[in-house]
Amino acid sequence: MCGIVGYIGHRDAYPIIIKGLQRLEYRGYDSAGIVLFNGESMQLSKTKGKVEDLRSRIKDSISTNGKLGLGHTRWATHGVPNDVNSHPHYSNSGDLVIIHNGIIENYESIKKALIKRGYTFESDTDTEVLVNLIEEVKRKEGVKLGQAVQIALNQVVGAYAIAVFDKNKPDEIVVAKLGSPLAIGIGENEYFIASDASPFIEYTNNAVYLEDEEMAVIRIGKEIKLRKIKDDAIAYPNILELQLNLEEIEKGGYDHFMLKEIYEQPRAILDTYRGRLLADKGIIRMAGIDQNLEKFLNANRIIIVACGTSWHAGLVAEYIFEDLARIPVEVEYASEFRYRNPVITDGDVLIAISQSGETADTLAAIKMAKEKGAFVFGVCNVVGSSIARETHAGAYTHAGPEIGVASTKAFTTQITVLTMIALKLAKEKGVFSESKFHEFLIELEGIPEKVEKALQSNELVEEIANVYKDSSNCLYLGRGYNFPVALEGALKLKEISYIHAEGYPAAEMKHGPIALIDEEMPVVVIATRKGHYEKVVSNVQEIKSRSGKIIAIVTEGDQTVKEIADHVVEVPETSEALTPLLTTIPLQLLSYHIALMRGCNVDQPRNLAKSVTVE
Repeated sequence: MCGIVGYIGHRDAYPIIIKGLQRLEYRGYDSAGIVLFNGESMQLSKTKGKVEDLRSRIKDSISTNGKLGLGHTRWATHGVPNDVNSHPHYSNSGDLVIIHNGIIENYESIKKALIKRGYTFESDTDTEVLVNLIEEVKRKEGVKLGQAVQIALNQVVGAYAIAVFDKNKPDEIVVAKLGSPLAIGIGENEYFIASDASPFIEYTNNAVYLEDEEMAVIRIGKEIKLRKIKDDAIAYPNILELQLNLEEIEKGGYDHFMLKEIYEQPRAILDTYRGRLLADKGIIRMAGIDQNLEKFLNANRIIIVACGTSWHAGLVAEYIFEDLARIPVEVEYASEFRYRNPVITDGDVLIAISQSGETADTLAAIKMAKEKGAFVFGVCNVVGSSIARETHAGAYTHAGPEIGVASTKAFTTQITVLTMIALKLAKEKGVFSESKFHEFLIELEGIPEKVEKALQSNELVEEIANVYKDSSNCLYLGRGYNFPVALEGALKLKEISYIHAEGYPAAEMKHGPIALIDEEMPVVVIATRKGHYEKVVSNVQEIKSRSGKIIAIVTEGDQTVKEIADHVVEVPETSEALTPLLTTIPLQLLSYHIALMRGCNVDQPRNLAKSVTVE
């Protein structure tokens, strides 16, 4: 949530910051702003709306000269989305300016104290409170900006990624992080600041990711100066070489990032198991598992924590781990996990799943599990992210950047990683024979080709979408491995088309949801031949007898469901445990086309953010 971009160096800052903000639009936001410094004065412009609205406003309002600048896209927390609440924010003197991602939880008490000391506030934000607290400390303590930021941050409670600038120190930006991501790009006599590396990837491949409770003073012509916020201890930057290229964060000829990412799934799944899955040799090689094998084999249970789409991938994993590896699994919403005082022991393994690796609730669950002695394993997509650093070990999905807010390839690549882990543990535990293990490896290796085939249903799905684009509600039903896919399909439709949709285990339909079924209710049923097929067919007949409209996802060649359903989309046959990798494809396409036909913003649905860094 929120996007931060900053630049200080020898180039014009404006085009870098505007392009950077556009690259961060995927994070979700409702307003945007920019401040530029030309050596004499600060030029600020901000507005409710999109980055394009900001560009239009800038043309008529401010000079775009300057070698230093900060830009921001805001996702509203404190205060409604409007021009005044947008970032950047000035301090009362006008000397300091700040951009901020996160929440200052004790801002109200700080604000009251500052008002008593004569400060005034224009916005409703916690961010304006923070910049004035920094100014108050700087003035009262007689310290430099970096020290003032450090002292002020030791007085606040909450999460933040901030960048602060003092117009009286035109060669310096101070940044700090706790909970929200912040990267510093290092160029030749120039520095870039951003929520992730995408805004500066064409300028430098070298970046430092701040750790929690670290701050940095960035000065032209000098090396980055890192310190710990709590105790002022010196920290040493770990400069990473970025494995990211410009093509990966562009649309590549597709109309939307979401469609591009749906079609990238065959390659993404292949990249996920490339070098790990050696089917011809009967080997799965994963360093994070190999080095901690005993932790998994001796685990009392596996606890999976995640949010949203990643939680659905965790539910699929629950079936896979218990069915194949015979290890008990509990799947928890990370947002609820730590608040119910869970029982965690040093015999538990916790798997945390997150596309971005920055999900605040999941990070909080990780920290709690570590404190209680559990072994924590991360599954995420972003190299160097907070979850990758906080966990004891982990596995990257290697899906490449996912820009569309509605996750697609994250879901299938997370399932791929988790399936490989389960297969490896099943083999080590002796649950599988060599021949059965080898069959699974060959089947998983062939999944990208089968996903390619599933994508060929796009035109048929588009026709179905046209029939139901004006529906107000939709039910998704699945059983076994495909119950989580039903939940995920419903989530996709809700996220981007704003149609109310619910996913259920198919057998639960008659325990309530069947009351909703009439001739106006489309019902998506996942009815592959593997897994409770006859039971699902019975559920389809129950829907049909009540005049419901049935969209069935079936195994290639199916005739039974085809005779009952109104619409049928076929997917290739595969092992039951791998069917979610195929059945989710037409559901992704269905949500995409319906959203498009309804005139919705597919890549940036309202009220949503890609990286949820607040609780």
